[in-house]
Parts: sequence; structure tokens; C-alpha cells
Amino acid sequence: SGEVREIDVWFAPDSERTSNLPTLGLLGRIAQTPILIEPFRNAASSDEICDCLLKLLEVRGELQREANRNQLKLAPAAIPKLWILTPTASATLLEDFGAKVDEGWLNGVYFAPKNFRTVIIVIHQLPRSQETLWLRILGRGRVQQQAIDELEALPENNSLRSNTLKLLYNLRQNLEVRQAKELEEGDREIIMRLAPLYQQDREKAIREGEQRGIQQGIQRGIQQGIQQGEQRGIQQGIQQGIQQGEQRGIQQGIQQGERLVVHNLLQVRFGNMDEELAAIVEPLLALSPEEFTPMLLQLSREELLARFRESN
Repeated sequence: SGEVREIDVWFAPDSERTSNLPTLGLLGRIAQTPILIEPFRNAASSDEICDCLLKLLEVRGELQREANRNQLKLAPAAIPKLWILTPTASATLLEDFGAKVDEGWLNGVYFAPKNFRTVIIVIHQLPRSQETLWLRILGRGRVQQQAIDELEALPENNSLRSNTLKLLYNLRQNLEVRQAKELEEGDREIIMRLAPLYQQDREKAIREGEQRGIQQGIQRGIQQGIQQGEQRGIQQGIQQGIQQGEQRGIQQGIQQGERLVVHNLLQVRFGNMDEELAAIVEPLLALSPEEFTPMLLQLSREELLARFRESN
């Protein structure tokens, strides 16, 4: 059988759910049509770009075969465009692939000839703006540091900030798996620097969980209070019901918020939640947030499994 080639990101936009794309800046503009995204932590070589082109051709071939089976014509708009993200690229490499700047796009975005359906984004050449923030975080060294400075400066409720945090770790996980090696020291420093931002998101999730719990508790408390009011008086029953509902709602909200944070961090760090990872959620929740948050951000999968298998 032929070699299996894995695609980092294959995305097709939902025409009914595209209203949030502008908040992602340049990435949102890219995602307006079906796309394959191949990000590289180090500068992409000529061979690696050729491998990406092979993936695109294989996807196109599969789409064509499916259209033939259904006796349909494959619409050009259904064929994904390949976007290669590389921190740097030499002028010679770009010239070898016929990639040129398009006046309608930002500096650093190079389009190969039309039939190749391929674009190379040289991250370190992108202008410094919110429109390119998400992509510049995937750069290296000073470019990446500047982008994280800008991310930290955004308000906590800024949609670009929250969307960037959600997407960044997914792509970084893909890079780690594909390159099959330990993170470099610079990458570890970046992850540790992002830890406070994740802590803020965690606290926000807990607060939202508390609010939902309080609302549910109040509603249940009112219902319970009305029933008790037949015996003790409607007013006294409502007050007691609200008090009980608030306490239970807050506790449930905190527990649900912490469970959501643990689940999301495991999924972002290690991909899909398998049985082994699912089995350590409860032992992790037995710890305080101050204990389990650094573990989830710093320990490897093997270290987490070894530690919490022993606790079971």
C-alpha cells in the first residue's frame, strides 16, 4: 500500500457560520474557502513543500473520484487551496516555486501559479498588526515574542485574544506530533509565558460556570420555595430555596468549570481524549487548581499517566 500522508489542517467553511471569521484577521480571510494548512516550526524546505503539494493532489484526486461516483462535476470552488506557513523562506525557494506577492494581499503572502492552488506565507515578513497577530505567534524568536506581547495587551474579553488562545495550542500540538521531538527551550519558555493567559481563561470559565450554576440554583430554589410555601409560607420558602440553590449552584459551577478546564487542557495538549487520558480526569480534579494547572501545562503525557495511575 502507498505511504499515508497526514494533513495538519483541512478546513471547509460553513456558509451559515462565517460571521466570526473577520475576528481572526488574515486567518479569517484565508478560511473563507476550503483550505489545507501546513504549518512549519522551522523554515520549510523545498522537499517539504513538494510533500505538501502531493497531499493537495491526493485530496484533489479523492474529491474527483467521489464526484465521479456520484456522477457529478467537481466544482473548482470545492477544491481546497494549500496554505504553507513557514517562519522564513529564501528568495531562491520562492522563485523556484514561482511564488509571487499579490497586490491584493499583505506583504509576506506569496501565491504560486494559479493551477498549483498553493500559497506560501512567510510569517516573519508579515506586517505587525492585529490582522496578522495569530499567524505571527507561530513565528520564531523576536517575531513571536512581539506577537505574544500584543496578545497579553489585549483585554480579557477581546474575541481575538480568546480565539487565538483556543487555536494556538491546537496547531502547536500538531507541530509537536509531526516533528516527533521534544520542545526546544525557546518553545518551553513561550508555553510558560502563555500559562498566565490560560489561567485567566480558566478563571473566566469558572466564573461563567458559577453564574450558570447560580441561575439554575435560583430557578430551582424558587420552585422548591413555592412548594414549601404551602406549609411555611410562600415568602419564607422562596428565601430558603434561593439560599440552597445558590450554594449548590456555586459548588456545581466551580466543579463543572474545573472539569471543563482539565478536559480542554488535556485535549489541547494531547489531541483526542482516549481512555487513558479520560481515566486521569477524576484524580486530577482531586487536586486544587493551583496544583493541577502547572502539571497539565508542563508534564508530558507519559509523566501524567504514570503519576495518576499510581494514585489510582
